[in-house]
Amino acid sequence: MRRVLEPYLWLLFSGGGVVAALLLPVLVLLFGVLMPLGVLDWPSAAHLAGALEPLPTRVALVAVVALCLFHAAHRIRHTSEELLGLARFDLPIAVVCYGGALGGAAVAAWLLW
Repeated sequence: MRRVLEPYLWLLFSGGGVVAALLLPVLVLLFGVLMPLGVLDWPSAAHLAGALEPLPTRVALVAVVALCLFHAAHRIRHTSEELLGLARFDLPIAVVCYGGALGGAAVAAWLLW
């Protein structure tokens, strides 16, 4: 019996959707609204560097970025195949989308270490 990769990609998609729905609105509210309006003070560079010092924090941040990227890659792949009628190019589209997500996750990991 042949194994397929699709269930694992759907798992990453749903995990990324949950992370994006729960964490990204809070970050947008903090860094995009409250801090520019002066309601909250901007954190200093030393404070942000101290917050990123523990290893679990960096791992969690890389996981958040990777899951959000896989969520976006899955949406882009299926949107381009279904709405644009590019289903015959499934493999190249999947390689570009998920390869870009892997590359973005690798860049995030490299930047945090």
